[in-house]
Amino acid sequence: MDDVLLSVNLVWIMLGTILVFFMHAGFAMVEAGFTRSKNAVNIIMKNFLTISLGGIVYFLCGYAIMFGDTAGGFFGTSGFALNGVDDLSFFIFQTMFAATGATILSGAVAERTNIFAYIGVIILMTILVYPVVGHWVWSGQGWLTDLGFIDFAGSTVVHLTGAVAAFIAAIMVGPRLGKYENGRVNVITGHSIPIGALGVFLLWFGWFGFNGASTLAADPALVPTVIANTFFSAAAGVVATAFYTNFRYGHIDGSLTLNGALAGLVGITAGAANVSIVGSLIIGLIAAPLLVEGVRFIEWKLKVDDPVGAIAVHGICGIWGTLAVGLFDVGGQGLFYGGGISLLGIQAIGVIATIAWVSVTVTAGLYIIKAFVPLRVSAEEEITGLDVIEHGTPAYEYQEIFKSSAIQGETFAQRLTHIGKTQTNVTEKHV
Repeated sequence: MDDVLLSVNLVWIMLGTILVFFMHAGFAMVEAGFTRSKNAVNIIMKNFLTISLGGIVYFLCGYAIMFGDTAGGFFGTSGFALNGVDDLSFFIFQTMFAATGATILSGAVAERTNIFAYIGVIILMTILVYPVVGHWVWSGQGWLTDLGFIDFAGSTVVHLTGAVAAFIAAIMVGPRLGKYENGRVNVITGHSIPIGALGVFLLWFGWFGFNGASTLAADPALVPTVIANTFFSAAAGVVATAFYTNFRYGHIDGSLTLNGALAGLVGITAGAANVSIVGSLIIGLIAAPLLVEGVRFIEWKLKVDDPVGAIAVHGICGIWGTLAVGLFDVGGQGLFYGGGISLLGIQAIGVIATIAWVSVTVTAGLYIIKAFVPLRVSAEEEITGLDVIEHGTPAYEYQEIFKSSAIQGETFAQRLTHIGKTQTNVTEKHV
């Protein structure tokens, strides 16, 4: 029976690993759909490089820093290249998480970032930034664990870490051309909401493994609770975002409502095993207005250009989800269940420490990367589109447009620019 139980648990962890890997297809589709068609290949290449290169770097160094023997509760010091590590199933499951945290950057800096600079950031995230935060919380030896910090599947460890890095990178790379002009904020629409919607469905599907397999065992009592909470928080996020955007803007906003599902998913990730279904619904409901107002604040007030809303989804909702554990934990520590404010305070400490660590390391890392390669492409390359400039091929066939072009003497770049202008609907709005 012990062998059977071990096998069942192993199959569950491997299934979760496969589902989390499949989330990268979701990230690629969300980012490609919410950005312009001339950059779709670039988005796809970045996502493939993230999971591939990030996984290799995590194998060589990241896993050891995250789960090795602790140095004062701050980082690990053993197990490099899996030396002395026996549990391969746990390692490969964690590898998928490391790549997920890193890929949050991709959408926030889309359409203008030098791909080699992006590769540098991915290496930094998977070798140092993410593993250190993970050691604090998930190694069983970290200083946040000793305080009693709770982050079941990564609202802070994965999502807030990735969002803070994305925020710093978006500031340093700068906004896309035409985003901010003469005191106005231009909305640069994505080229395919259906592709973006497919991506959200893939992410929602994969999230059942992201949260569900974080039980690390096929627990017949815990796994259904985690998956139910995951679903209902996302569902509440969709419904609440739809109604809130209708109230706020006079219509149900498609792209924000899609992101509402992700907001609910990020929000429940920290407490999926610690709250009730009612608690998960409340977490998702509150994540919705936080998302909508967060996107507006970041884009309009802070003037940080985030094409896919990743900073608000993963950052603001990640903070909310982490703090919500201190409110809704049903194990006796939640404020609303008689636990007082102690856990809430500990959760806040974890959030602040993570923001500080990621801000310092990513800022320093980007300055180092900038000394070797530019962080963004040239204006001409950005206008033309990164697909042709960096990858030598467009995502879509433009042959008929080229044939029907009445403009004589155009260069290839000028024709692509003309196509980009005809396919991009830029709507001017005032604050």
